[in-house]
Amino acid sequence: MPNFLNVFVLGTGRCGTLSFISGCKFITNFTAGHETRTSLLGRERFNYPMGHIEADNRLSWFLGKLDKVFGKEAFYVHLLRNRDEVSRSYAKRLFPGGIMKSYADGVLMPRQYPRQAAKDPLAIAYDLVDTVNGNIEMFLKDKPYQMSVHIESVGKQFPEFFERIGAKGDLRAALKELKTPKNTSQMKSGSGGSV
Repeated sequence: MPNFLNVFVLGTGRCGTLSFISGCKFITNFTAGHETRTSLLGRERFNYPMGHIEADNRLSWFLGKLDKVFGKEAFYVHLLRNRDEVSRSYAKRLFPGGIMKSYADGVLMPRQYPRQAAKDPLAIAYDLVDTVNGNIEMFLKDKPYQMSVHIESVGKQFPEFFERIGAKGDLRAALKELKTPKNTSQMKSGSGGSV
């Protein structure tokens, strides 16, 4: 098994990256962080320390650069959550500065249909989720060291992840930590979405 210097957790957002990285904090031979370099540009955006696990949903928009810097030398996790749950969570996050608003207003060119996002934010959210997951799947096609993890079954899959990256640390404490959802949001209907 190779000695991985870096591990990247890729996902749509609203899929459990914060929860996943909280479990990784019990790994002693890697550092772990969530969105640690989001404000940086160019090469500095990818200047992660060696022996680091990074979870950042924004990396899905920088996959070309990620490939140039780390390519096949890193271990990648595609973190997934139920498509409907992620989309419903995003649909109520149409606020300025957020990814959903940026996607709706900038990427989809709303000048051609200015009220679509306001009329049907759930349709925009589904489109965002499918686009990001499609980008990640394409990126991972040639990556030899990868695995998909479903946040709904993270307790069963995390030990495999732990083993595959050669992690050392307190697996039991990590699994206990993973049982507590992080960064949850309440849906308009009152049902919660754990992340």
